[in-house]
Amino acid sequence: MRSAKVFFDEVLAGHFTEISSEEYLFQYEPGYDAPPISLTMPVRKETYSFDNFPAFFDGLLPEGFQLEALLRQKKLDRNDRFGQLLVIGADTVGAVIVVGVS
Repeated sequence: MRSAKVFFDEVLAGHFTEISSEEYLFQYEPGYDAPPISLTMPVRKETYSFDNFPAFFDGLLPEGFQLEALLRQKKLDRNDRFGQLLVIGADTVGAVIVVGVS
């Protein structure tokens, strides 16, 4: 199981967890009182559960040449999207930053 903290405009918004390659969870931080990280995931107390890697987080990942370079340079598995997110999460485009938890 791997986990990451998700920040929105440098404020801790929540936690993203990989239970398995077919189960992912996202939970907003209690008391988080800022915009949602995605319009598809409004702020709520209940945990979001996904059967596949969530589209919002997938959209943060590089594609094409940048993806190929990342996979080669960091020796990452093409199918390990959570691992890719942990590597590039601090350098995403936009207000969301994803930082792995050890």
